[in-house]
Parts: sequence; structure tokens; C-alpha cells
Amino acid sequence: MIYDFLIDEFYNPENIMSKPNHLIFICTNQRPPGHPRGSCGENNAQALMEQMGMAIEKKGLFGQVLITNTSCMGPCSMGPVMVVYPDGVWYNKVTPDDVDEILDQHIGQGKKVERLEMPEELWG
Repeated sequence: MIYDFLIDEFYNPENIMSKPNHLIFICTNQRPPGHPRGSCGENNAQALMEQMGMAIEKKGLFGQVLITNTSCMGPCSMGPVMVVYPDGVWYNKVTPDDVDEILDQHIGQGKKVERLEMPEELWG
């Protein structure tokens, strides 16, 4: 009985979310203070995550852009690290002040924010 209700509620057209066009992953990994690798969390990643969520709402992009926080994505010293899919663009040292530019330029116009793009040399 409850199962039927949950299925009906899940498939209720008012509750169905459209498939997003872009997925934004933001590393919020937190290491102990003084850790030699550093972490995105100690570089204000949580504030970045919050600003991104608010800006998506403000710009009416909810449903078109999905954000999620992640654990470590590798280049800790370059954090906060952000990846935008389906483009596979990696950004580094992103701050809450960069959010509007990323949403307007990358998501809105399809142009990378070159000044924030992760250097290719990093990958070897």
C-alpha cells in the first residue's frame, strides 16, 4: 500500500524533474589543518557550493544545471576544484565571486572561463 503511494508520488508529473543539461561537481573535501596536500574545504569550498546553489536558483537554472559536492578529485593544491559536464572542463581556485561568470559564460554562452581552467600540464 505505501509502496503504491510512493510510486504514484514519484511518477506524479508535478514531481518529475527534467534531465539537466549540465552537471557541476565541486570538491568540498576537508583535510585536517596543516595537511601537506591541503584541501578544497580549507579554501572556502563550502561557501562556493552555497553561492553556486543560490545563483542557479536566482538565474532560473534549476532543472537545467545540477550541482553536487564531491570528495577529493586529485589536484588538492589547486582547490577549490570544479568540473562541468558534459563538457569535461576542469576549473581550479574557484571562489564564490567566480560563480556568476561561470554560469553566464560557460553555462549560458558555452564558452570556457579560461582564466580558471585547470592547466593541462597538471595532468602530465
